[in-house]
Amino acid sequence: MAWPKSDKPTHIVCPNCAATNRIPAGQDPEGAKCGRCGTKLFMGKAWPATQKTFFPQIMKNDIPVVVDFWAEWCGPCKAMAPYYESAAKEMEPDFRFLKLDTEAEPEIAARYEIRAIPTVMLFHKGKLVAQRAGAVDKRSLETWLKEQMANVKDAAPAQ
Repeated sequence: MAWPKSDKPTHIVCPNCAATNRIPAGQDPEGAKCGRCGTKLFMGKAWPATQKTFFPQIMKNDIPVVVDFWAEWCGPCKAMAPYYESAAKEMEPDFRFLKLDTEAEPEIAARYEIRAIPTVMLFHKGKLVAQRAGAVDKRSLETWLKEQMANVKDAAPAQ
């Protein structure tokens, strides 16, 4: 997947304040900043998700959103964390990467019936596309994400 080359703007949710931003067609997304809080929209890292930011991210982003459900006490979560961060660095701005601490946000974890961690979920245009439980390395994660998006009808971000 590559950043949309379109004559229409792309909607990107700020990972800091959850405001929806319009990136004009043809603009390089790497330098885009939030119109509300000024945070860079893409910083090549996974962002912590909270009640305030989680739902706007998965519902309003035109790009796919990857969520790592994890907990501080989880050994496999800690082992996977550097791979997840590395994938975020390489795959932005084609994907948004979030980390949701299941201990800090138990309501969201319960809503998605998280029974094992780490669990990675992929959302696109507000819908759950795929999920997988268990730690993975960077290459496996990247391959899985690309395969899942290739199977999604109309995988390109909304235009």
